[in-house]
Amino acid sequence: MDFDTYERDLWDGRADAYQRGFAKMSGWAAGPLLDAAGVGPGSRVLDVGTGPGVVSAEAVRRGASVTAVDAEPSMAAIARANVPGLDVRLAVLPDLPLPDAEFDAVVGNFVINHIGAPDAAVREFARVLRPGGKLALTCWEMPPSGALALVTEALEEAGVAFPDDIPAAPFMDLGKRGPFAALLRDAGLTDARDAELRWTHHVDPDEWWTTGALARVGTNGVIVSRQDEPTVAKIKAAYDRLAARYATSDGRVALPANALIATGTR
Repeated sequence: MDFDTYERDLWDGRADAYQRGFAKMSGWAAGPLLDAAGVGPGSRVLDVGTGPGVVSAEAVRRGASVTAVDAEPSMAAIARANVPGLDVRLAVLPDLPLPDAEFDAVVGNFVINHIGAPDAAVREFARVLRPGGKLALTCWEMPPSGALALVTEALEEAGVAFPDDIPAAPFMDLGKRGPFAALLRDAGLTDARDAELRWTHHVDPDEWWTTGALARVGTNGVIVSRQDEPTVAKIKAAYDRLAARYATSDGRVALPANALIATGTR
């Protein structure tokens, strides 16, 4: 199975679970992303990989005119429900069914993590930007740490091996300062740069477990879903012990979220 085929299966019907859990963490980056792309009143914006529409909603709030695309029909449906009147279209990246030089800004919140050919995708993002338009993308920092690593570490502690049939993710090579900016530079964008994003995600640890690992969200969720009950219990015990490192006085956990943001100009 190639990476893009795996991604289509991974996210099939997962929109509601993603919205209830992981999107609450990744959505923090919507503001910095739109700031980096210079989005304000009257901006024509393309939100690629919109998911439940968090970035689109913030762009609309700022007075922008927004078009959104996503490959997963359930994500597109939730985005339409969350952002009334939003122009949402189905599109499997790297292909965009949109004309050249259509937008002042293209933004993608962690979408680059889910594309088998990120270089081709960034060239498409550049194609639909007007001259002088801005591209801004976020990507999880690699190797994963904090919130992104918690279930991974629990799987490792429980002795669960990474399955041979899950393809390697291309973004593992991009989640570092330097290579991420180079991706934009190689697509012909000028003033390409990347920077760190750091925040803390406060969440109930059982909620983080049930809306992620148990809801088959992401690759870790797929791996957990393949295990028998005793193994899942073993993973959960490891997860609880590891999550305790981040415990707060209110019974929640404060999970570090570590990402990168890359920007460039057409």
